[in-house]
Amino acid sequence: MTRAVSTPMTRRSAAAGLTLTAAAVAVLAGVDGAYAQAQQTMPEKTLYERLGGVFAIAAVVDHFSDAVVKNPIVGQNSQNPQLREWHTKNLGRLPGLKFMRTLWVCNVSGGPFQFTPTKPGKTPLGLEEAHRTLRISPAEFDEVAAELGRTLDLVKVPQREKAEVLAAFAAHKDEVTAGYRAR
Repeated sequence: MTRAVSTPMTRRSAAAGLTLTAAAVAVLAGVDGAYAQAQQTMPEKTLYERLGGVFAIAAVVDHFSDAVVKNPIVGQNSQNPQLREWHTKNLGRLPGLKFMRTLWVCNVSGGPFQFTPTKPGKTPLGLEEAHRTLRISPAEFDEVAAELGRTLDLVKVPQREKAEVLAAFAAHKDEVTAGYRAR
């Protein structure tokens, strides 16, 4: 036969137990409140951070730049003689271009790097002067943007970040196509 053991419960022990329980609940509530407050005050990561920083951006730029060279519309077989010439006779400059593109993306995505144009123009980034002699049409610009989108898909950049990168790129369409419009 099993014998029940009982401990006497007094008002004092019941009050102490309730006090400990209330204290634990208050501590947990405070932790949850502090966590919620920290979540509200933590600044959102920059696009640069969400893309993975300079190394991830450089890898995307490397693939993208090589894909543009091979692209039938804007690359080595382009109908645009200036683009065709650049992508066949100036490929020795491609590593520098990749470096400049990486700096540009890092800069416009909120990273710690500063892009400075090699040919300053009227705009802060000077893209109109760097592209003027290439006479890039709006349709050619759109094809380069599509190539960028394909590269972002290939490396599985999330949709939100992809949209932000493409929007940053598209924001400079007028600058890049200024040479075409000036003909």
